[in-house]
Amino acid sequence: MKLFYCETLNPRKACAVARYLESPVEFVRLDLGRGDHQTPEFLAMNPNGKAPVLQDGGWTLWESNAIMCYLSNLAQADLWPRDDARQIEVMRWLNWDSQHFTRHASVLYFEHVVKPMLGIPAADAAALKEATKYFRTYASVLDSHLRDRKFLVGDSLTVADFATAVTLPYAGQANLPLADFPAIQRWHERLNELPAWREPFPA
Repeated sequence: MKLFYCETLNPRKACAVARYLESPVEFVRLDLGRGDHQTPEFLAMNPNGKAPVLQDGGWTLWESNAIMCYLSNLAQADLWPRDDARQIEVMRWLNWDSQHFTRHASVLYFEHVVKPMLGIPAADAAALKEATKYFRTYASVLDSHLRDRKFLVGDSLTVADFATAVTLPYAGQANLPLADFPAIQRWHERLNELPAWREPFPA
């Protein structure tokens, strides 16, 4: 089983779950600068030209959330819950995250972290203003939800935590305004106790 990745947000989720579950994957690094994600061979696996991609025998799976759930099922773990009620709750938070929280946090990540790596000098002031505004809006929702909880769904870690927290390791670099959201900070400190979360990528 091979997991194709690069050191960006979505592959971070899949790699962290693979590490956490000690999944029997071979990590295959893509060099984006060299265009590894645009080769005919890679596009045959994922026509979107993006990482991560999981190959398991003759089957290929793309989209990081799906990969996390697949690895959980393969390990017979509970990161992707088996009971219907929690599974629906996890699905709700995965969708909420992609449409709201990480949607706006990733703009700040791109402007402050990715652009400098690519040698693009100027951040988009209008994009930063809008993303910061909406980040605060949805961080308030998340902070309120986490106020009396250890994790997003129930009392245990799920793929929803891995997905929703994916920008937080870059909070300082990305200028995520977290000072007013102590519950989010406590939640991320809890995730940081996991070696797989702190160091998801192969050395």
